[in-house]
Amino acid sequence: MTFASLGLAAPLLQALETLGYKTPTPIQLQAIPAVLSGRDLMAAAQTGTGKTAGFALPVLQRLSEGEKASSNSIRALVLVPTRELAEQVQASFRQYGEHLPVSTYATYGGVSINPQMMRLRRGVDILVATPGRLLDLFRQNAIKFKQVETLILDEADRMLDLGFAQELAAVFAALPKQRQTLLFSATFSDEIRSMAKARLHDPLSIEISPRNSTVKAIKQWVVPVDKKRKPELFLKMLKDRRWGQVLVFVKTRKGVDELVSQLLAKKIKADAIHGDKPQPARLRALESFKAGEIQILVATDVAARGLDIDDLPQVVNFDLPIVAEDYIHRIGRTGRAGATGEAISLVCADEAPLLAAIETLTKQTLSRDEEPGFEPDHRVPMTNGAGQLVKKPKKPKVPGGRAAKNLPSNWEGFDGAPAKPARRSAAKATNSAGGKAPGTSRSR
Repeated sequence: MTFASLGLAAPLLQALETLGYKTPTPIQLQAIPAVLSGRDLMAAAQTGTGKTAGFALPVLQRLSEGEKASSNSIRALVLVPTRELAEQVQASFRQYGEHLPVSTYATYGGVSINPQMMRLRRGVDILVATPGRLLDLFRQNAIKFKQVETLILDEADRMLDLGFAQELAAVFAALPKQRQTLLFSATFSDEIRSMAKARLHDPLSIEISPRNSTVKAIKQWVVPVDKKRKPELFLKMLKDRRWGQVLVFVKTRKGVDELVSQLLAKKIKADAIHGDKPQPARLRALESFKAGEIQILVATDVAARGLDIDDLPQVVNFDLPIVAEDYIHRIGRTGRAGATGEAISLVCADEAPLLAAIETLTKQTLSRDEEPGFEPDHRVPMTNGAGQLVKKPKKPKVPGGRAAKNLPSNWEGFDGAPAKPARRSAAKATNSAGGKAPGTSRSR
């Protein structure tokens, strides 16, 4: 099967040839004809499956055949959860539509709204936007929805996870009822199914990969370590294993900055991406990493989705994610396009429940590989095949309250000395006549 056989126009085929695209992926094989025919679509596809091209190519073709967007108007709206993903998706539209008279633009928060308002005055055929900034523009009359023909929700599950449910409802209410709606999600959760039922019309349902499956090309393992020794361990592994570029995920913004400072102190080129950094600084860090100018990119989960980095051999979970699904999107940054990759998680005792949740989700037990010299004082509890913590059995007790230490199971205290009788409680230490036993007294 070729892209030409899917009904794509020559300008799109020319762009795909330039980009080196040869054969459609499974998601593209099913999505492109459906979108070209005008159907609503509900698709579950993991990161790295080619889903962006699955909706971008047919949308570009449909829009190229219609009228241009008028002032302050748009014809297709792509909603995404993060600024980084907005930039990436817009870049994909630009590449695929290089030979088509279709305009694209991206809007998101964290930067000045005025240049965005100015650009929208000329009209935009395809607008990629985060929900919050889109509504800001709408409320300031900088954007009109009357010409919207197609709505694409990219990573809809992530938008709900980030608390955009109200914003999405407001966008739905403002859009024309007659439109094509395409919903893409990593999983079909109950919330996603409910949204699709309410907002989509007779959608084609596509599920490319099993729910919450991880990329098989990725080698995954856990290194147990005490929390305070994580930076030291990471530096040792970086040196000993001669890692090249590494994407590192840290749970908090403060943790990201601390690790970057430690790396820079060791003369290791590193930079950070997190929500407190201005958007231009985040983009510079990403571009520097892509260009090979920095070795280590440290990020919070804001970067777990939407980062398109070629030839990334290692992803390190310095901290495990609070939400197990984010693990899948983190490690999905490596092992892409048929390449192999490694996902290493540094896990301390406090994170054992998070590890168990990840193993439950992925239906696998991650192998453990202790680093010599970094064996943790606080042991990380083992998990069973179901991803549950395995508690160590309690030591059996022997008469007299002593622990059974290196003794047979039938030992009864015959060690040469008579066993002491168990003490009677004060409440029961009475003689047969009901008086106090000798030596007992009341205390108040």
